[in-house]
Amino acid sequence: MATFRKRGSRWQAQIRRLGQKPISKTFTHKRDAEAWARQTEAALERSEPWQDQISPVTLLLKDALRRYCNEITPAKRGASAETYRIRKMMRAPLANMQLANIGVRDIAIYRDQRLRLVANDSVRKELQILRQVFELARTEWGYGIGVNPLAQVRLPPPGAARVRRISQAEAMAIASAMRSTRNVVVVYVIRFAVMTGMRRSEILNVLWKDVDWTNSTLLIPKTKNGHSRTVPLSPHAFELLRNLHSKKLDPNRAFPISANAFRLAWQRLRDRSGVQDLRFHDLRHEAISRFFEQGLSLPEVALISGHRDPRQLMRYTHMDALKIARKLGLRGDHDLAI
Repeated sequence: MATFRKRGSRWQAQIRRLGQKPISKTFTHKRDAEAWARQTEAALERSEPWQDQISPVTLLLKDALRRYCNEITPAKRGASAETYRIRKMMRAPLANMQLANIGVRDIAIYRDQRLRLVANDSVRKELQILRQVFELARTEWGYGIGVNPLAQVRLPPPGAARVRRISQAEAMAIASAMRSTRNVVVVYVIRFAVMTGMRRSEILNVLWKDVDWTNSTLLIPKTKNGHSRTVPLSPHAFELLRNLHSKKLDPNRAFPISANAFRLAWQRLRDRSGVQDLRFHDLRHEAISRFFEQGLSLPEVALISGHRDPRQLMRYTHMDALKIARKLGLRGDHDLAI
């Protein structure tokens, strides 16, 4: 009996028969999945071997990467980013090698070549994907892989934490560029990010039904780490939402713009501002640092930002030493005797 389930934007058909391994395949449209399931079940009833899969002997790494991208990636929080990463990996020379012939040395060469082009963290993510692909090929997919070569490959060390605060001059340049932005939603997203420290995906998915207008809080039901959280809103952030709500741009979504449209708009705005080396995620970094400078405690900031590991939270935090010096000057030395 075939079962069908939606994984991201695609449909997976799976056929289970007593005493046999499950057979599955993913399609863009449900009707195609249903047609494939009917044909496959009919072939199995006639005791014909199922020939839909590529032979493990001739299977290429890019074939395994494609299957991983279709079946595993859609269920992840960062599915779009991982899909983009996998598609780039499929264009590498390594992807055209037969899966069964790839050894530790091949992976090490791939790692070293990539390190000349991209940052350590990017290479670490690629190798982690490869490790999962080989492990699935070795265990669940039955591709005849004896040993996972990634188990013996050294990962590059994590990159240094990014230190990027926004200067007053840069803030003014961004504000000036925002005034010439045609889509008002883009402006609201940027300002809300600085006020709340929320991730871009979290902001773009805010629904009006999750805003508590009485208690000035915002529920985020789905976050990167899989846990929901309630964000307390500052008076400025609350007023921004109230102002945006009055515009009645969308009955459900607070920030009605697609992720891709916002990404392109942000790039254009940044280019107009002339601010170099600024990522949207740096706004989260800036907001969290400001929370600490305002005197909020670590647990309070973690409640807002959603970090569950204090060490991870501190990577985002780079407080302004000048502002701290001013605070020390205002508070004095507590009349110490020495």
